Amino acid sequence: MSASVVFSKLLEAFGINCTIFFVTLLGALPLGLLVSFGSMSKFRPIRYIINTLVWIVRGSPLMLQIIFIFFVPPLLKLGNPWTTFGTNGRVVAVCVAFIINYACYFSEIFRGGIQSIPKGQYEAGLVLGMTKSQIFFRITLLQVIKRVIPPMGNEFMTLIKDTALANILATREIIYVSQEYIANRGLIWPLFSTAIFFLVFCGILTLLFNWLEKKMDYFRT
Repeated sequence: MSASVVFSKLLEAFGINCTIFFVTLLGALPLGLLVSFGSMSKFRPIRYIINTLVWIVRGSPLMLQIIFIFFVPPLLKLGNPWTTFGTNGRVVAVCVAFIINYACYFSEIFRGGIQSIPKGQYEAGLVLGMTKSQIFFRITLLQVIKRVIPPMGNEFMTLIKDTALANILATREIIYVSQEYIANRGLIWPLFSTAIFFLVFCGILTLLFNWLEKKMDYFRT
């Protein structure tokens, strides 16, 4: 088998990694913001429940969470919700696990960013007659985005590499496919060549976040 054919197969498999990456972001970013609000809630029961959930998710391996999401419902006789998605059910289960996991990590980043904004700005907004929602979206949120860009960049790069954990459910992502070449054809170079795909993707993310930081420079104090 020629190298070009192998690379095309690896590129196709990397599409699964990219799908998990983008679906996770679409779900985890807004969910993480909601979780951060819950962790800062003045209503203690909600705050304790959210903080406990975040502690459990951040304190346990993501691989274990993927296994839990996929296998526990059938074991508890609750049926298998993932079979309704056909052959893509494993990818959906992986995405659900990733969204829950990264939402908890993102929530802590958002919480730190929100709490770092001086309270005087909030009070000044109230004096000017602004509502709480106007203060948050017009004053607080933009500054929070500026402050969370560096840690978010780290999480995004970790996320694209973590997508390789999908192979625990026999999902045909790039690492899984490259391992097949080792087992079936005795080719080891496809496994190491997968680093190229991740390096290029992380390089693009680095350029993107550097550009975002420069665009947000008008918040510099």
